[in-house]
Amino acid sequence: MVQLTVRYFAGARAAAGVPDERVELAGAPTVAHVLAEIGARHGGRLDRVLAACSFLLDGVAVRDRATPVPAGAELDVLPPFAGG
Repeated sequence: MVQLTVRYFAGARAAAGVPDERVELAGAPTVAHVLAEIGARHGGRLDRVLAACSFLLDGVAVRDRATPVPAGAELDVLPPFAGG
């Protein structure tokens, strides 16, 4: 089993209803596996937000959702931010 922490920011936090959570997955999970798990936990509202999010895995931007997730990792879920 691989355990990791998922941290939600801004709109992703509102959609998930929690600031962070521990996720445990069997085998050799990828970012896509983690996203499927958290989408199943929190439903459609988070799924819609995830479609527009970017992700950091241990502080490094992830563009390929097939990226392996190591045990003890932190995955940050970052929705688009407005600014000026």
